[in-house]
Amino acid sequence: MEVRTTRFGVLSISDDRIIHIPKGLLGFSQFTRYALLEPGADAAFFWLQCVDEPSLAFVVTDPSLFVSDYSVPIRPEQMGDLGLAKLEDAQVFVIVNKVDQTLTGNMQGPLVINTVNKVGEQMVLAEKRWTTRHPLVRVGATNAPAHAMSA
Repeated sequence: MEVRTTRFGVLSISDDRIIHIPKGLLGFSQFTRYALLEPGADAAFFWLQCVDEPSLAFVVTDPSLFVSDYSVPIRPEQMGDLGLAKLEDAQVFVIVNKVDQTLTGNMQGPLVINTVNKVGEQMVLAEKRWTTRHPLVRVGATNAPAHAMSA
């Protein structure tokens, strides 16, 4: 399938790589089909590109790369919605934003994707420990977590 993007031009993406997010993302419920664009084999950040809206793309990352104790509780009905047979088939991403000199992750609204059937959902966590702007890394730092940086 050819996917038009404003950032990357026209991309050829195999149909089996399309991620379906039936409920859409918060604020973008009308858009349900995305592709995960990987800039390289060792990349920590990816683009979640909407295949139906060229200008809609989000930077995402695996939060466990930055916060070792982060986990997303998945209820049985959510496993059913995602078609998850086992938790090991789930991949978690968070949407990344830049705030001043820090990249932050929306840890309160993680994306959970079934890696087998490519169905995803943006969860909303009730736990107040996580925020929508959790510091991940300072810009220009060499992969040091933001909370470990000193002023």
